[in-house]
Amino acid sequence: MTKVSTKNPNVPVALTIAGSDSGGEAGLQADLKTFTLLKVHGACAVTCVTAQNRSTVARLEPCSPSMVRAQLEAVAADFTLSAVKTGMLFSAEIVHEVAAFFQQARSVPLVVDPVMISTSGRRLLQEDGVVVLQSELLPLATLVTPNLAEAEVLTRTKITTPDELRAAAKNIHLEFGCAALVKGGHFPDSNESVDFLCSEDGEWMFSAPRAKVKGLHGTGCTYSAAITAWLARGRPLDHAVKMAKNYITRTIFTRSQGGV
Repeated sequence: MTKVSTKNPNVPVALTIAGSDSGGEAGLQADLKTFTLLKVHGACAVTCVTAQNRSTVARLEPCSPSMVRAQLEAVAADFTLSAVKTGMLFSAEIVHEVAAFFQQARSVPLVVDPVMISTSGRRLLQEDGVVVLQSELLPLATLVTPNLAEAEVLTRTKITTPDELRAAAKNIHLEFGCAALVKGGHFPDSNESVDFLCSEDGEWMFSAPRAKVKGLHGTGCTYSAAITAWLARGRPLDHAVKMAKNYITRTIFTRSQGGV
């Protein structure tokens, strides 16, 4: 069988490996929507099924690791992947299966969104899964995109200032070998959403006005999906992050004005 990108060979393919959000605003639903809007064909591998909405994750059922691997193999057998992202992986076993698969596909850009805890406080990556994520998956990644709380877990330090956020990006890059985009959107009492990117090519700061609005469920998923889409379209990493930052800023502004 000859692999194809899509029915239109000019359309790149991006794969998301994530949980399903019944509310449609986060997880693989947010990823696939973002891929479509940025003119990338979206494929997916479901890791968990959740019963959730904007305020809570009421129930969660993980797929078996073998089912996750089967989805990955099915997609890879028929599509040429231009970029991949991970979201909610939930367990050490699923993280291990995903890492084992990408040991064989290291030429594909891989964005790891280290989803650990939901906005409502539900744990989405078990503690032993964090260990496997650090030891097996991050060394394979092109980029990891932790928010403030996730960066504190990865660096084992408290982050309270933009300078500490920048240091965290550098430390994560040095420890795990992948580029790190540490996002400062969760800083309280800040008028700016400041993110720092550190890679082997240098350091960048991305800043935008911080939206004073609640209920921004799924913005982290959308941000990392936008980066993945621009990587799939062949943009260099720093350009992909810049364009994704602009995209998520517009998306948040639209939501704050009552849009979808």
